[in-house]
Amino acid sequence: MEKEIKIVSPVYQQIAADIASKIANGYYELGSKIYARSVLASQYSVSPETARRAIAILSDMEIVDVTKGSGVIIRSCENAIKFVKQYDDIKTVNDLKQDILHSLERQKKENDYLKNQLIELIDKTDRFKSINPFIPFEILIKGKTPYLEKTVAEINFWHNTSATIICIKRNHCLEMSPGPYAILKEDDIFYFIGDKNCYERVNKFLYPYS
Repeated sequence: MEKEIKIVSPVYQQIAADIASKIANGYYELGSKIYARSVLASQYSVSPETARRAIAILSDMEIVDVTKGSGVIIRSCENAIKFVKQYDDIKTVNDLKQDILHSLERQKKENDYLKNQLIELIDKTDRFKSINPFIPFEILIKGKTPYLEKTVAEINFWHNTSATIICIKRNHCLEMSPGPYAILKEDDIFYFIGDKNCYERVNKFLYPYS
């Protein structure tokens, strides 16, 4: 019997949301300094790289300022509240995703059913309001791609393919809305949407020497 698929948020997103929640609740005051990445890594039992990505999200959202030599400084409580609200909305949508996964167990053709349900999910999610409900494509990340262990942002995935990644299947888990800091790992399955020529562009970009 196949293992049950679970939907999870990337760990660095969970850490960023937890820190933002503490800022929103007044646990950290504006202008105060929070822990260095190494301390955060120890506190959350993650690698320094995972902690760095969490801080990068908070910096991108203008919740904190990261200054070399000065550490991480709390910048905006208002932006922290907005981020927490956005993250809570995504978690609410995860309830629907869990229903999808339970339905998948009763289907013989997992991939076809998953595609249809993802279209429904996109229609119901504010996060994708501006995106037309295209049928998602999927592609397996193989060892021959030159982009293994690189992030989506590092390889300028969207600029090179015009494709939008909506989830990653990894080790029987689905990471929904993985964001620009997601890393390409061998045997991942990337689900993405775009126009009718999107798959060809993605395949050619990931496997230029095939």
